[in-house]
Amino acid sequence: MHDGQQTLTMGQAARELELRTGELELAIQLGAVRTVPAGMTPRPAVAHLRRRVPVGEIHRLRSAPDYPDVFRERLHTVGTTEAAALMGIGPSRFLRLTKSGCFTPVRFYVNRYGVLVWLYLASEVAAFADRAPELLHTNTPAAVRTMLDEGQDWRPRQWRGRRVAQLMGQAADAWEAAAVLAAVLPPEEFASVVPDTAERAVLRDLKPHFASVITATPAAREAYESVLVAEAFDEVLWYRVNLNRAVERARDEAPHRPRSVTSGPSSVPRRRRPAAPTGPTRPDRRGPAAPQTGRKRPSWTTETSSLPSRS
Repeated sequence: MHDGQQTLTMGQAARELELRTGELELAIQLGAVRTVPAGMTPRPAVAHLRRRVPVGEIHRLRSAPDYPDVFRERLHTVGTTEAAALMGIGPSRFLRLTKSGCFTPVRFYVNRYGVLVWLYLASEVAAFADRAPELLHTNTPAAVRTMLDEGQDWRPRQWRGRRVAQLMGQAADAWEAAAVLAAVLPPEEFASVVPDTAERAVLRDLKPHFASVITATPAAREAYESVLVAEAFDEVLWYRVNLNRAVERARDEAPHRPRSVTSGPSSVPRRRRPAAPTGPTRPDRRGPAAPQTGRKRPSWTTETSSLPSRS
């Protein structure tokens, strides 16, 4: 039970919905399945397991007249070859479009050669083809050619932005919100923004789970970890600014903020839902918007990585 309502574990919910665990995890990330905090239970290593699915949510989904076909369609992901076929273009052209940030990967895995394989929502691929047909068969725009000639690849940062927005939307309090931003900064940048040792320890303890990826080899592990941390100067700066704001907000909102190791023991901040840091742009209705950067990208690209704002 959770606050008077019956809830299920992730495994139980997946069986009730006839989904694989990865499909349920994606559905939760996309907001297709509502979850609630698991309550005062030990923190599992995998963050989404700290949440449960209300039985009423299962009934709501299963009672839809088009269940499960339309529900599964929302979760359908495609790789480069299938996505290109959906758009009626070649894989190489699709690769150029996605590297230049035209739309955002929703998941990824690492193959046996240690190579990142990106997956996209089929519905978003089809929507882009309908929205920007001029990009599919005409000459590649100069802006895209310039980005690719410079070696830019927006897939990792677009994916990071999407996951940050999703996790910020699930944050239970201001400290959890700050922990999401801290998680994508390089260690030295994190320490620079949050010099207090006790506060850094709290944020590390609250670090969310970004992705379930099998990493059986050192090469796979290296590839996986490269996706989780911001690298480009402008992206790092954007997360630094927002982490600084988030920590300041957490200090103000928590009645007993973590104390410095030199001033006494730290205390656990009380859970309160925070207002997320305000990004440089507001999210549009197609999805969260990307951090503004000094790098130019085409005006038609989808904006998929700003932090969600709370009313």
